[in-house]
Amino acid sequence: MKDAKTTEAVRTDYHVHPDYSIDAIPVKIREYCCQAIELRLKEVCFTTHFELDPVRRQVNNFVFFNGRKHPADNLVWLDSYFKEIEDARLEFRDIGLEVKAGIEIGYAPGLERGIESVLEAYPFDFVLGAIHCLDHISISSKQESARCFANHSLHEMRERYFHALREAVQTGLFDCIAHVDLYRRYGLEHYGPEILTIHRGVIEPVLEKMARRGMGLEINTSSLRRGIEEFHPSREIVSLAVEAGITVFTVGSDAHRLGELGEHIDEVLALLDEFGLCNHIFTKRQAIPGIENGCGTGRQAAAGR
Repeated sequence: MKDAKTTEAVRTDYHVHPDYSIDAIPVKIREYCCQAIELRLKEVCFTTHFELDPVRRQVNNFVFFNGRKHPADNLVWLDSYFKEIEDARLEFRDIGLEVKAGIEIGYAPGLERGIESVLEAYPFDFVLGAIHCLDHISISSKQESARCFANHSLHEMRERYFHALREAVQTGLFDCIAHVDLYRRYGLEHYGPEILTIHRGVIEPVLEKMARRGMGLEINTSSLRRGIEEFHPSREIVSLAVEAGITVFTVGSDAHRLGELGEHIDEVLALLDEFGLCNHIFTKRQAIPGIENGCGTGRQAAAGR
């Protein structure tokens, strides 16, 4: 059994949506930081949504800024975002909380230049990449996903999703891939349990490419609050990631409201420990193990993996 000190040392949440994300409850960065202190988190990274698909320009290519929806690609909002994060960093560091500047970017093939522009312009600590849409339709939305899934067989959806994922990894633009089996969120209801195994035979080379690039894999706990039995990704995919050589993992609640911050973090840390791994933190896009005594005390670590 891990001691309490070790567990506390690695308690981080690297997927948090403050009031800049248009689908989030309007909770300020400072409010999240106060809650993080209450939860004994050691580090929190804010990851506002950033969507650039021109086909969806009038749907969700916005942030919330100055009391209204603001085009995400008008980057003036990032000046305010970084200032709030820096103010929080200075306020909370001396009481034991590190605050990091991140972003969650929705990827689709063809958006590379726009993504590069924002990453070159601002000094993010952490960049999450995600596949939120297929054929310009959101699979992370209950309403839109029904339309997307109705238009495609399971095989077609599988091909489209993993093509986009391969392209996202190939760009090398991201530090980490978020909720890599997000299609399970609403796809399970539409396609049935067969969807739980569609990754087999197609995700392995993607994970190997991530490992070669040093890219991280997020374990996202939001699935549990939606009634799904496993994290994003499933334990099987985590195991495949370990076999592929991925060593960088982050833990994120995908909080869109204050009460979701830090949800199920300890359970993820326990899962990683079983594989002899630990979560990672990022500074200026460089990954660092999030535990002082080295990653993991679990069975694979003991065996030397």
